[in-house]
Amino acid sequence: MTPPPMIQVNNVRKLFPAGDTTIEVLKGISCTIAPGEFVAIVGASGNGKSTLLNMITGIDHPSSGEVIVNGQAIHRLGEDQLAAWRGQQLGIVFQFFQLLPALSLLQNVILPMDFARTLPKRARRERALHLLDMVGLADQAHKLPSAVSGGQQQRAAIARALANDPPLIVADEPTGNLDARTTADVFDLFSHLIDQGKTLVMVTHDEDLARQAGRTLEIVNGLIAQDLPRPGSATNTPLPTPAPHLALR
Repeated sequence: MTPPPMIQVNNVRKLFPAGDTTIEVLKGISCTIAPGEFVAIVGASGNGKSTLLNMITGIDHPSSGEVIVNGQAIHRLGEDQLAAWRGQQLGIVFQFFQLLPALSLLQNVILPMDFARTLPKRARRERALHLLDMVGLADQAHKLPSAVSGGQQQRAAIARALANDPPLIVADEPTGNLDARTTADVFDLFSHLIDQGKTLVMVTHDEDLARQAGRTLEIVNGLIAQDLPRPGSATNTPLPTPAPHLALR
């Protein structure tokens, strides 16, 4: 039996005011992403990639159309409901890491668990240390973000995105500030997450990175111009439950 989609975008339009007129950034986009897929969204700047990502994360709302993520119509949720939904369902990895500078890497990873209260307080530190170990940062856990490299900050950001064991990871230009070697390390981490049954949607300008995803959506002038599966690349048969070392229980 085919599982229901992880993401369903139905005829989404997004208009932004521009003086006395409006600019239509998304022009009726529809797409479906299955659980366990690794999808790269590509296209030139200004064509609507990040706007589409903002629809999927609930950071912004469509002017019309539907966005359904893991069975939840997120375009209908209020801000408080969206915040609670993100805490349970979504991990976000940003281009500029967005780690809180006054907190250690460990504290940054614990923070989403404190907000969502997905684990008893006594278990949060142990899980955060495990996640930092998974991304190769166990020995850096007590350092501030400014004391580690950009690649290490991005790995810590990936650990933070996994804090509440969300089924969906969204990454916005996650390697835009990293060198080639560190980019390869980040991609290896993403491939590992796909192997564990996560769904990953990534906006990127990196053509080499996009080619390694399981599927590529090219956005041109607010529409999907191409939808290309890539057999043999980073995709998988979704697992029914997360692997034990990523499970919250």
